[in-house]
Formats: sequence, C-alpha cells, structure tokens
Amino acid sequence: MALLRATEIEKVYPGVRALAGVTFDVQPGEIHALVGENGAGKSTLIKVFTGAVAADAGSLEFAGEPLAGHDPRSSKSLGIAAIYQQPALFSTLTVAENLNLGAEDPRLTRRVNWRARHARAAELLARVGASIDPRRLVSSLSMPEQQWVEIARALGTDAKLLILDEPTACLPAEQAHQLFDVLRELRAQGLGIVYITHRLEEVFALADRVTVLRDGATVGTWAINEVDTERLIAAMVGRALGDLYPARAVAFDGTAEPLLRVRGLSSAASGLREVSFDLRPGEILGLAGLVGSGRTELARALFGLEPISNGEVQLRGQALSLRHARQAVDAGIAYVPEDRRRHGIIGDLSNRANATLAVLPRLTHNGLMDAVAETRVSADLLTQLDVRTPSIFTPTGHLSGGNQQKVALARWLAAKPAVFIVDEPTQGVDVGAKAEIHRILAQLADEGAGVLLISSELNEVLGLADRVGVMREGRLVAVLERAAATPERVLSLALGQAQEVA
Repeated sequence: MALLRATEIEKVYPGVRALAGVTFDVQPGEIHALVGENGAGKSTLIKVFTGAVAADAGSLEFAGEPLAGHDPRSSKSLGIAAIYQQPALFSTLTVAENLNLGAEDPRLTRRVNWRARHARAAELLARVGASIDPRRLVSSLSMPEQQWVEIARALGTDAKLLILDEPTACLPAEQAHQLFDVLRELRAQGLGIVYITHRLEEVFALADRVTVLRDGATVGTWAINEVDTERLIAAMVGRALGDLYPARAVAFDGTAEPLLRVRGLSSAASGLREVSFDLRPGEILGLAGLVGSGRTELARALFGLEPISNGEVQLRGQALSLRHARQAVDAGIAYVPEDRRRHGIIGDLSNRANATLAVLPRLTHNGLMDAVAETRVSADLLTQLDVRTPSIFTPTGHLSGGNQQKVALARWLAAKPAVFIVDEPTQGVDVGAKAEIHRILAQLADEGAGVLLISSELNEVLGLADRVGVMREGRLVAVLERAAATPERVLSLALGQAQEVA
C-alpha cells in the first residue's frame, strides 16, 4: 500500500494551470525523486501534499485513507514533514529553541526546562551528524548549517513522509554525501521520502524511482535502472546534455595582459592568506574548493565587503583601494552573491527597479528618476537575458530561482563592468535556466569581460572555465590549465592530498 498517493491532481490559478492531472505515489521505505524545470509544478504539488494549497480536482490518500480538506497542521499530525530550499527558521532564536518549537505542551509546565531542550536538540543534531552548538543563534549559522537544523527539526516531528526540496543546494559535496547516508538510513527505517532536486547525479545516487513533471503534467515515472541522464533531460526540457555548456565563440588568449591582477591578498578577518592570481580579458577563471576554503571570502574582499589586511589588487594596471563596495563598482567590478534572495535581489521591488539598481545615477536628473529611461533600460536587459516574467513591474521575488538570478545578472550588465564575480550562479535552478545562465557567462567572456566563477558543482567549473583555481584553508593552492584540471586533480588539491602548484 502506498504511503502517499495522488491521482489526477489539478490546480488552476488565474491565467495559469499549475497542475494538469498529476499522478504520483511514494511507498514506505522508498526515495522517490521528483524532477522538472522551474515552473513544472513541483512546488505546487508539494503544497497540495502538505495542505498549504487545496487541489481543484483529483484525490489524495495517505496510508490508504482519503485526505480531504487537510491543512498544514493536520498534515503534520499525520507525519508529513516538508523541508524547503530556503530554511524557515527563526533567526533571532537559538538552534535549541527552533528545534523544540511545538514539541512542548505549555499546559504541563510554566518554566522552560533548558537542560531538556538542549539535550533533545543535541540528540536530533547528532542523528543527522551535524556538529552545531544548540545554544547558537540561528542568525549566526551558515546556510549549510541552517539546512542541517531544518532536517533535524523534521526528524523531531516523528515524520512518516519526508519531503525535501533542493536539500543540497547550499551543501558542499562532503556534507551532501553525509545527508545521503542519513536519508538511506531513514529509508531503511521505513520512511517514505520525496526528493526534489535539479542535480540529476543525486537522483541516480539516491532514488529508487523518479517522476518527471513538465508544464504541470506528469511526463512519466521510471525505476531508476530504467533511465539515464540523457533520457531525463529530454523528458524535462527536450534539451541534450551537451547543451548545458556552450561552445565559446571567441578563443581565450592566455598571453593577454591581465585585466585583474591580485598579489599577496590577505585578510585577517576572513582568513585569506597570500592569494595571488591573474584574470585576463575574455577569461572564465573557475574557483573550486570545499566550503570554508575561502572562495566566497575572496569574492567579498575583491568587492570591498571584507577588509584586506595586506596585498594589492590592480584593474587594468591601476591599483585599487577596496574599502567598500562603491569603490569596487566605480572601478568596474560586479558581484552576484551566493544567497540571491538575501543579497542578490530585493524581492519586494519590481523587475524594473532591480534591473537598474546599479545605474541609478545615470537614470536620475536633478534628483528625479527618469521613469521612461528606467523602463526602456530594464525592458532591454530582461529581454536580452530572456527573463520569464509577466511584466517588468512584477516583484522579482515572485519569479522562479533561475529568473531571479538572471535579474541579478541584468543589474550588472547595465553598468558594463570589466570584471564579473559570480558566486554559485546556478545554485537551486533548473536545467533549462542553468543552460541559459551558462550561455550568459560565456557571452560576457566572449565580449571581453573577465569572469571569476565560484561553484560547488565541479562539473560546472570544469565545463565553463578556461583555467581552474583551487582554494584550501584561505589560500589559492593551485591554478590549473584546462587540460590539467581533471576532477581527480582538483579534488585532491582541495583536500590537501596533492602537491600545491605554484
């Protein structure tokens, strides 16, 4: 008997048919992967499962019993737990407080048993293998740490069905494998797991079955040994795997004078030590390394967001003073940060406003915004990047992850910078949007910009970069030519198991 069974689920919003007869089931002791492009209907289907959204037609069953009129509270009582891509934690509370929300009966005590709270939190964190102090404020946690807290909290609800939406989007490879071990153990204990991801390699590493959604409909469900990557991508988007990494129109000239020259850059605050490299015009320089290796800290230092203790940064031969971000922007450096929702876009602002934030002085006259010029510039940029949106006036926070990332890139295209620093540019976006973002980055390099690409997806770095730098413990331990940058070589350097390359 299926743990959860959905039959012919329909959901229509004004002007949009989000779900068009979706059929899906998950068995006890099974990991069932759910894949599809952004907009395929995955998020809406999850909300139907958890009772956050009511289906317009179709039927739902849980453990053989009909689910009718259920809501998030009743779903939780049944044992349905969902973990979303963006952690839903209270940032001003501690880890222990977040893990114990709803677990205590206020009628039974007037005083908080802090020892019991901390013990329970430590037990749940240990169950997922997370070394996090329960007394820490959530606001002090990194994104991967917040994700572990979310997973621990779900396990604390005695879930029978666990729904995970992009759980490894912000996890490094070694922690992703740790999560896989936890999920396999939960599967062995009889839990049903719905696993949503854009990383198809994870589907083949974990899943027993996989279902593809496209345009709100079920394309097909297969046992994992019945499909391969090519077939899944074709089912999702009708696109071949090779299209993910576009051929470069202009050959990179490795003998050109450096566009950006970094020598001996150190930062006591962020742990960077003696980082030196060159970025040439038309080059995509990839940065690989484990989480905590200093990749993001280097990006922030080059954009004036982290203090530089020693060293020199030159752009086109001119020394830069990078004490704050405005100096980096004025010099011609753009930065698309890792956490697009918090730092890459302003979700409540329109696409028009987000796309022109970097060039506001150019669009104002005598202190007044030229609305006509702002509309023209933003419309041109959104068209150029093929941003899928109802209108330039739509709040950017309403768009899919891939389209939000395109808007974040559009902002900098308007400023025409010399150097683009992009940190995890395709994190949590679907295959189709990923291919589009790759095309944009390749086009920027073809037009003469220097691109510093930071990514936890090694295939992305190797597929796009002309050269690959490897970070470890705040140091750039190697810069490899493309032919020498094999997965084994890069990983060995990142782990400190290979000799550094001067």
